[in-house]
Amino acid sequence: MKFASFAVTAVAMAASVAAHAQQAQQSSTNVTLYGVADAYVQFANGASNLSRVQSGGQSGSRFGIRVTEDLGGGLRALAVLESGINLDDGTNGQNAFWGRQSYVGLSSPWGALTLGRQYGSIYNLSSDFSEFSNVSTGASTAVIGGFGGYEPVRGGTTGTATGNGGPARVNNSVKYESPTFAGFKAGALWGFGETTGATNEQRIADVYGRYSGYGFDAMVSFVDDKQDLTNQDVRTTSGAIGYTYGDWHGTAGIISVNDRSAADADGQGFWVGGDYRFGQQLVRAQFVQNKAKNVNEGKTRAFGVGYQYDLSKRTNLYTAVTRFKNEGDGYVDRWASAVPAGLTTAGDRDITEFTAGIRHSF
Repeated sequence: MKFASFAVTAVAMAASVAAHAQQAQQSSTNVTLYGVADAYVQFANGASNLSRVQSGGQSGSRFGIRVTEDLGGGLRALAVLESGINLDDGTNGQNAFWGRQSYVGLSSPWGALTLGRQYGSIYNLSSDFSEFSNVSTGASTAVIGGFGGYEPVRGGTTGTATGNGGPARVNNSVKYESPTFAGFKAGALWGFGETTGATNEQRIADVYGRYSGYGFDAMVSFVDDKQDLTNQDVRTTSGAIGYTYGDWHGTAGIISVNDRSAADADGQGFWVGGDYRFGQQLVRAQFVQNKAKNVNEGKTRAFGVGYQYDLSKRTNLYTAVTRFKNEGDGYVDRWASAVPAGLTTAGDRDITEFTAGIRHSF
């Protein structure tokens, strides 16, 4: 009986200690589950007609886990695992389960250091300063690119020289971002190519700075993407600015691509837009131009207007109409996503797009 009593007491004490430890851990660790469900109906008219349901008209659909732990003295551990979802058919986006983001790191009063698959500065610049973000619909900044197969905004690139993944989301990367001083912060990212015998020849170097204050928001970015195994060396310089005055908001930006390889497939894109909010409603408009140089010279111009109605803080309805005009002999036709075969022809290259969708965030 004494042994049984002792055993019961020991188990009770162990359970109490475990409960206190769990409570202490819960008080210093914060786990957040979040996501976006965004789907829309798309109608397009070019040389032929197209109608379909797609995912991510305003924001890429996703599911994510964000973890922070207070380590004391202003030091925190952090981690993000974020999976892209194609809501129209249930498949994974970005060709990987945690393809949107997957990183771990530490933050302190001296800044944050993170390792993993992370956004490059081009992603944030082309998303935060665009009325239609960098999604695959509307007068989006995703129109910009395709210079020699290089896609600074969509993140794609020709060849498979490295494991970097592209300039928008960078695999195998180490990133540092400073704290904010008087509205200004800066950061740098290095993407390792992880290619045997080519440590310095296969990499992405990314530096950026951003200022926010007095109604202004501005960002500059420089990315050097080197992939010698496919003879690719691309430098991208970008800048964008936004200004808010009451219910009015305006944005503009430019992305310039310098292809230093033998192909010399340079290019440049810019955009300018604005929006106005009244109550639960928002109207927006944006013009985007993409112009290739030296190789298959030509340009794409897109103008779109959109309307959004907020049903709540988390749910909204949206619609947009956009006209894409493709010009230049031998130039590859573009819109905000890959152009399906047959939608354009040599004699009919322009596209008119209408979208209507719903977005819910949690």
